[in-house]
Amino acid sequence: MYIPPFKISDKITRLLSEISEQVGIITTLLGENAPSPMLRKKSHIKTIHSSLAIEHNSLSLEQVTDIINGKRVLGPPDEIQEVKNAIEAYRLMPMLDAFKEKDLLRAHGLMMKDLVRDAGHYRQEGVGVSNGQQIIHMAPPANQIPRLMGDLFHWVSTTDTHSLISSCVFHYEFEFIHPFIDGNGRMGRYWQTMLLSRWKGIFAWLPVESIVKDHQQEYYDAIAKCDTAGESTLFVEFMLDCLLDTMLNYKPQEETEEENRLHDKLHDKLHDKFPELSDKALELVGVIKTHPSLNATEMGENVGLSLRQVRTHLNTLKTLGLIVRVGSNKTGYWKVTIDTE
Repeated sequence: MYIPPFKISDKITRLLSEISEQVGIITTLLGENAPSPMLRKKSHIKTIHSSLAIEHNSLSLEQVTDIINGKRVLGPPDEIQEVKNAIEAYRLMPMLDAFKEKDLLRAHGLMMKDLVRDAGHYRQEGVGVSNGQQIIHMAPPANQIPRLMGDLFHWVSTTDTHSLISSCVFHYEFEFIHPFIDGNGRMGRYWQTMLLSRWKGIFAWLPVESIVKDHQQEYYDAIAKCDTAGESTLFVEFMLDCLLDTMLNYKPQEETEEENRLHDKLHDKLHDKFPELSDKALELVGVIKTHPSLNATEMGENVGLSLRQVRTHLNTLKTLGLIVRVGSNKTGYWKVTIDTE
C-alpha cells in the first residue's frame, strides 16, 4: 500500500497538543450547540473570499458578501462566477463524503463550473506550476492521475495517522499530483477542510483560509521545499501553524455577544412601534437586519421556528411594511425597510 512520505517532528507533536487544547476551549465556549447559521455563514464568507484571493480573484470581502446576499456586483464576470461556484460548493460540503473520490470530482464540477473545460474530471494533459516565467513544478503525467488519486484516497481513508496530520499530508500530495487542469489550489484547501470537519465539526466553519491568505508566500514556499525534500513534513508544520493561529484568533463568544446586543436594541425599538408582533417575529426582523442572506430554513434554525412558522411571520412582516423582498424568490433576499436606528 502506498504511504506518503512524511515525518512527525517535535514541532508537529507540539502543535497537535496545542490545537487539541484549543478545540476543547472553543467547544466549551460554544456549549452543546453549534454556531448559529449567521456565524457559520459569516465564516464561510471569509473562507470563500480568502481562498479565491489566493488564486488572484480581485473582488473585495464586501463584494463577495454582496454576491452571497444576492446583490448585483460590478466586477470581472469570471471572478463573480468563481464566487457563485464556491458558494454552491461550500453549501454542498455537508452532503459529501470526505473519503470518496467521486465526491471530490463532484465538488470540483461545482467549484469550476463554466470556468474550465472538463470541470469535475481529471485532466487529460500535462501541466506545470509556474512562478512568473519559471516552471517550479511539473505535475505527474495525466495517465498516472487515476492511480495516484486512488492510492491517496485509500491511504487517507485507512490510515491510523491523526486527522490533523493526515489532512495536511493529503493537501500536499493533492497539490503535488495536480489532478485538474485548474482549481487545484482551492480544491486542495477545500478537501482538507472536508477531512478536518469529519474529525471535529468546528473545522467546517473556522475560516482557516484567511490565515493562509495572510501567509500566502509561505504557503507556496512550503510546497516548493517539500517538493525538493521529497516529503511533506514542512507543509504539515505550516498548515498546523495556520490551524492554530485561526483558533487562537477566533472568539465566538464576542461575536455572539455583539449580535445579541444589536438584536436586543432592535427588539426594544420595534416592540414600541409594533406591540402586536410576537417576540419571535421581532427576533426574525433582527436576523434579517444583520444577515439578509439567510434562507427561511436557516432563519428558523436561528430563532427556533419551523419553516412553516417562519413563512407565516415573513408574510406578516411584509404586510406591515417592515420587510420587502429584493430580487427573485430563488436568488433574492429580505430587507428591513424601516429606520431601526
